[in-house]
This record gives sequence, structure tokens and C-alpha cells, in this order.
Amino acid sequence: MDKATIQVKGMSCNHCVSAVEGSVGKLKGVRSVEVNLAEGTVMVDYEATTLTLNEIKEEIEDQGYDVV
Repeated sequence: MDKATIQVKGMSCNHCVSAVEGSVGKLKGVRSVEVNLAEGTVMVDYEATTLTLNEIKEEIEDQGYDVV
């Protein structure tokens, strides 16, 4: 398992948390995902042989947020 902390702009409420955690959590290869609104981060545990970090970032951007 690989771990990544991704800086994200535009998340401001619990709906944002649900949107990001829900969409990223459904990606094949993601073991866990946790949003920290105060820090503007998304922490992901994922299987790098199944999923790339760029694919995770693209999913976050598809939800309308900016990956820094």
C-alpha cells in the first residue's frame, strides 16, 4: 500500500468531504480516504499497482476541486 497526502483547494463543508471521500473511495485500489477540511488535505491509502496518484487527483478535480 502506498500513502499520499494531496493538497486540495475549494473544500469548505461536509458536503465537500462526502463528495471527495465518496468518489475517491469508490476507485478500485483505494483502501481508505480521509479529508481534513482545516488543512485542505486528502489522505489516501491506495494500491499503486492498481491505481496511480494522478488518477486519484483527476477524480478529485472531477468533483470540482483544485489539486495544488
